[in-house]
Amino acid sequence: MAKVYTKTGDGGETSLVGGTRVGKDDLRIELYGEVDHLNSVLGLCVSHLDNSEIIEELEKIQNMLFDLGSSLACESSKREAFQIPKFTDKHIKWLESNIDRMDSELAPLKNFILPGGSPAGAVAHVCRTTARKVERLLVNFDRTNEGEVPELSLEFVNRISDYFFILARYINLKYNQEETIWKKGEI
Repeated sequence: MAKVYTKTGDGGETSLVGGTRVGKDDLRIELYGEVDHLNSVLGLCVSHLDNSEIIEELEKIQNMLFDLGSSLACESSKREAFQIPKFTDKHIKWLESNIDRMDSELAPLKNFILPGGSPAGAVAHVCRTTARKVERLLVNFDRTNEGEVPELSLEFVNRISDYFFILARYINLKYNQEETIWKKGEI
């Protein structure tokens, strides 16, 4: 295995998968860095779980996030040559199906809830907010780099943040942790 350090980024630049050199402060680098951050936070969530069904589902999502990151790290014109995985309607439908399955077990929300609950539930809320940050960056990247955003990635990221909200509630239900209702800053 090659060494982890290459020294090629010591001057503040890095290479995309296809070889193009860009600054480490490039919006694309920030974007796929946030996807990596989301994936790491999701790994933290998994580490707090002992439910193999949920863990298996989250590991599938981690792989999808890795696919998204690799797609963003590659120039659109070179994705096919590097066989970068693509999102399909199947991915979106799978997420929606899992959202609906979990939501069917939850009590309807009548109030806003505060992020928190069990350790895994709290981390799922962090996943949700991190996914929203990825979504904002993705929209910005799409506006400034037409044609570079992978197909269906905006839909995927939008759906994944919804998934994490329901997941947080579902985990808290499974771990018998009540949700805290927002009380408008009362003292």
